[in-house]
Amino acid sequence: MSDIPQLVRDDSWLEPHAESIAHRIRRFQSTRKDIETRHGSLAAYASGHKLTGIHHQPDGYWMIREWLPKAKAVSLIGDFNHWNRDSHPLAPAGRGVWQLRLPPDTLAHGQRVKLHVHGADDSHRDRIPACIPRAVQDPASHDYSGQVWAPSEGYNWRHDFDPASIDTPFIYEAHVGMSGEEGRVHSYREFANTILPRIASGGYNVVQLMAVQEHPYYGSFGYHVSSFFAPSSRFGSPEDLKYLVDTAHGLGLAVLLDVVHSHAVKNIAEGLNDLDGSGNLYFHADARGDHPQWDSKCFDYGRPEVRQFLLSNIRHWIEEFHFDGFRFDGVTSMLYWHRGSASFDDYSKYFGPDVDEDAILYLQLATTLARQLKPGALLIAEDMSGMPGLCRPIADGGVGFTQRLAMGIPDFWIKLLKHVRDEDWDIGQIWNTLSNRRRGEANIAYAESHDQALVGDKTLAFWLMDEKMYWHMGKDDPDPIVDRGIALHKIIRLLTFSLGGEGWLNFMGNEFGHPEWLDFPREGNHWSYHYCRRQWSLADNPALKYPWLGAFDRAMLSLGKEQNLPGDEPAELLNLDTANQVLCAQRGEVVLVFNLSTDRSIPDYQFPVRGRGSYQLVLDTDAALFGGHARIDPAIEYPVAADGTLSIYTPARTALVFAPTTTD
Repeated sequence: MSDIPQLVRDDSWLEPHAESIAHRIRRFQSTRKDIETRHGSLAAYASGHKLTGIHHQPDGYWMIREWLPKAKAVSLIGDFNHWNRDSHPLAPAGRGVWQLRLPPDTLAHGQRVKLHVHGADDSHRDRIPACIPRAVQDPASHDYSGQVWAPSEGYNWRHDFDPASIDTPFIYEAHVGMSGEEGRVHSYREFANTILPRIASGGYNVVQLMAVQEHPYYGSFGYHVSSFFAPSSRFGSPEDLKYLVDTAHGLGLAVLLDVVHSHAVKNIAEGLNDLDGSGNLYFHADARGDHPQWDSKCFDYGRPEVRQFLLSNIRHWIEEFHFDGFRFDGVTSMLYWHRGSASFDDYSKYFGPDVDEDAILYLQLATTLARQLKPGALLIAEDMSGMPGLCRPIADGGVGFTQRLAMGIPDFWIKLLKHVRDEDWDIGQIWNTLSNRRRGEANIAYAESHDQALVGDKTLAFWLMDEKMYWHMGKDDPDPIVDRGIALHKIIRLLTFSLGGEGWLNFMGNEFGHPEWLDFPREGNHWSYHYCRRQWSLADNPALKYPWLGAFDRAMLSLGKEQNLPGDEPAELLNLDTANQVLCAQRGEVVLVFNLSTDRSIPDYQFPVRGRGSYQLVLDTDAALFGGHARIDPAIEYPVAADGTLSIYTPARTALVFAPTTTD
């Protein structure tokens, strides 16, 4: 019995797969032991970016090294030698590495460089070094080059921050480039100086940055990465990104990198694809190397050099830029050879030939490394498969993530808004969707993210109010559709926040019901930035209704911090009244009442509670401050009856939160 993983002990349905889970533990332990024996530590092993690339040595010389095992010849080209492909050849240095040492005055900070690679297939291509810390695009030709980055003075960090101080993550998902109101690409420093204070004052404690790793196509939202060690130069310099992270830390905000290790851009000119002309190198050589849905390349996690490259990338972002953790993109695609295209209707789908066990091993090593380098690191998996143990310790049979995104919830809300009148919403289905998750594995709940706002879909606010948002968002302009939309927007968010997970995520601008969709500049919209920005003036205009939603979001997060909501323990269903569409639940000491009826406001509504003494109203979606009709007096105290029931007034289309005033 002692050999059975704890994950299986906690879930008897996993017993048929106990050996597979135990094998994952043993394989991780064996690989980690081998790494530590050979390299001294996992962190030392994750130093490939310091051994390859272009580095200024302590003696002033430059060292250029690149792993290109099948290449026939390699040379360094750039501004320094007028892009001469013959003048500075690299020499083989063993184990597939090519090397060149240059005098101190050969290269200079800011110069553009590339490698000219004579590939195994006899191709001749100018390529960007794999671990380059900065890549820049020529404004005229639009070609990308690597850039020597060795400033005379390093960044002077001002603030220390421990992400372990974050008990419950309230995450603000943000994109730097589209974070301003003007129709252009905005910068790291603009974001730090103008947007971070908004985030902090809104009650969030974590910022999740998208599109940081360099990517050639702006419209990819940062998910087709070309240079994994380079922060996107379109937003500013590496020092500007450090300033952003440092400023966030000074405001009490942890900063997560949306790290993309699930795939890479297939572009040969900018990325890693076929770097040595062998047809694979970093990616699988066969069909497994091509992602059919994303038109990109898939890493070969079983190749030790690839594993070291990706682990080094984890170390780089933590040490060089002080990130406090990662949201791992596309984890489902990493875990399965079918890239997530299959259904997950029984436990056998999480084991067997469809699972990439090399990817699981890599992720176990990555989560271990991140927590070694930064013990309080937040490690969030974007996984829709629900693989058991993904957010459990590796010793238990897990993968080591701290949280997973509750991806089914936003999809549920969008489908509901698309296909079902709110008069017909099934509150039992809502409860089941929000409460159905694995015990012991923390979820980050969210009602909508950037996915729901992209072209082809709409934000929750736009689904609820649509074109009425263009004409009827003035506070002195009553409109029944807008009134309904504002009421449901608050209810949906509070339902998800309080019941759907152990943390919260919001996409930039959704907290105040940002209208319209996201659409990056592209040929189809004549390269317009009109839908690729955030209209903060809407949230700041006291004559409009948007500030009502922003005020509610701040109040919701403030309540969460005061009442430990959401907490570690799941919510308990107190009353499911399908006839009146009223759902009552308790989480910790807090009681929540959701009335989704369109027309039934019920006085003296009674339901059981666990507490004794009395309760007070601490949040009311119907309050005037939030654009409601102020139908309840917040000063009323609600005593618990002798039979353990609470009696309240529940207006239609409202959500109420009660906290105990006294206890027995």
